[in-house]
Amino acid sequence: MLPDGQRLHLQHGPIDLVVQAWGAPAEVSAALGQARACFAGVLPGLCAELPGLRAEVGDAPFAGAVAERMRRACRALAGEGFITPMAAVAGAVADHVLAAMVAGRALERAYVNDGGDIAFHLAPGARLSCGLVSDVASPALDGGFVLEASMPARGIATSGRATKGGGGRSFSLGIADAVTVLAATAAEADAAATVVANAVDLPGHREIQRARASDLDPDSDLGDRLVTTGLGTLSPAELRAALLRGHAVAERLARAGRILAAVLVLRGAMARVGLDARIAA
Repeated sequence: MLPDGQRLHLQHGPIDLVVQAWGAPAEVSAALGQARACFAGVLPGLCAELPGLRAEVGDAPFAGAVAERMRRACRALAGEGFITPMAAVAGAVADHVLAAMVAGRALERAYVNDGGDIAFHLAPGARLSCGLVSDVASPALDGGFVLEASMPARGIATSGRATKGGGGRSFSLGIADAVTVLAATAAEADAAATVVANAVDLPGHREIQRARASDLDPDSDLGDRLVTTGLGTLSPAELRAALLRGHAVAERLARAGRILAAVLVLRGAMARVGLDARIAA
């Protein structure tokens, strides 16, 4: 338990979760115990199927529950460019642990936060407030979502260009500071945030620094694809043009029912899709 006595911290290798629940004390205690028990098998299960998870997503199902959540979330977006199941790993882990946590329990609210990719549970009439941070190097609240039980969303995730070693946990093909997505599950939000963030781009622009993913991390699922490592000066018109590319993808996903809402941020410029009234900038 963390010092506040309210939040449970679960960590195993690269997986780092913060978990919290609200309800009767006995129910909360049991729910946290169920999260602990479930968590022990997550990383070994993923490692057992890692080669397939690092390959381009396909139709063949995986044996593990988390791996299969990853595949399904990414397979639904296969037409939006190259994607592997790893694009949904954080969200899928959050979904999996939350499902175990709430099983058989009477909880008012609960969440599993996997590095900013969050699965949440809300009983009828319940709500949660979730802050939006666009720059992990200088964290500050740039806005927020009010998550309500009446919404058809139970997952929120963020993707951006902050790379491994630079505040982020993965690589991006695009230049967005942050793309935050609300979707039915955290795995779906995670995968969608990835493809929208990849689309926020100005291909070939001289102010964008890129390197092969394999040179930065030999184990990257992106192989020799160029990922963003730095961003120089862009004009206001260029910022808008880059955001519009991502906005078009987010709108397409919203129309198809893949996401509920998205917020795209680049150097202080912002674009939104869906639920504008509930997103405070």
